[in-house]
Amino acid sequence: MRYQRAESPALLNGHAAARRFFAACFDEAGSAQEQLWVAHVDQSAHCIQLDRYEGETAAVDLPVRTIVADAARLGSSGVVLAHNHPSGDANPSRADCRATRSLAQAAEAIDLTVLDHLIFAPGDECRSMRRMGLL
Repeated sequence: MRYQRAESPALLNGHAAARRFFAACFDEAGSAQEQLWVAHVDQSAHCIQLDRYEGETAAVDLPVRTIVADAARLGSSGVVLAHNHPSGDANPSRADCRATRSLAQAAEAIDLTVLDHLIFAPGDECRSMRRMGLL
């Protein structure tokens, strides 16, 4: 599902900005199921497209082909990912790590950078895979 905001494109230039941006997305969407949000950004870190993918109670697929194809079509310089863990544990699972690495490897082919993958849990908890050294 694609989203386009009416205001100026959000600037996702760093961890704090990305965290605020995606926290608002999860607040608006409010779901007991996992959701994946993908923000495509230009060279200045302005969000040029925002996509949401619905998951299940304990999992959401990371659609590598779709993300890479959208990035090529849009001319994205990078993507910032965020998903939630309704279970309450903001630590990335093995599946989260594996899928994010697959995306990062596929993205290299088109000069796309996976800037970060944030994982949110209830209670304002958030983990950054970039800050954890997993990207």
